[in-house]
Amino acid sequence: MVGSLVASALWAMLPAYVPNNAAVLAGGGRPIDGGRTWNGARVLGDGKTWRGTAVGTAVGVLLALVLNAIVDPASTALGVDLPTFPLRAAVGLALGAMVGDIGASFLKRRSGRERGAAFPGLDQLDFVVGALAFAWLLAPAWFDEWFTLPAIAVVVVVTPILHVVTNVIGFALGVKNEPW
Repeated sequence: MVGSLVASALWAMLPAYVPNNAAVLAGGGRPIDGGRTWNGARVLGDGKTWRGTAVGTAVGVLLALVLNAIVDPASTALGVDLPTFPLRAAVGLALGAMVGDIGASFLKRRSGRERGAAFPGLDQLDFVVGALAFAWLLAPAWFDEWFTLPAIAVVVVVTPILHVVTNVIGFALGVKNEPW
């Protein structure tokens, strides 16, 4: 029971887990805030670009389509009922993850933190809040089926652990400037 809950919850979140990493790999581009400042600080900063947002969203949606193609053998192998992703859910998860991260950048700038500065809690869950909100808005029936309260609890507990581990690996590989 618990194993199937964890597996289905994490599978359902996969299209939200990859967009921000893909955005970093997309590299550069025009900043979303156009270099604007607010009260002496950048609105978002150079790290939030149109290209990164588009690439991250596209990669998340593409991953959802790949997961749809392998869901039957994966479900059989794991002995778990795994979700398929209607396009609206895939877009909601991927775009929502990007928007959640953009919102966190806005909050970081307002709190005086520079690009890359740690903001515990927000750094690990910003994209989760965005992804879940957008999935709920764009595909409410799908959301209600796969994101029960226990599934959301799994995501909220496991995601920070995954976030820290993947960021430390990215830092060790030299693709991230900070290990958070």
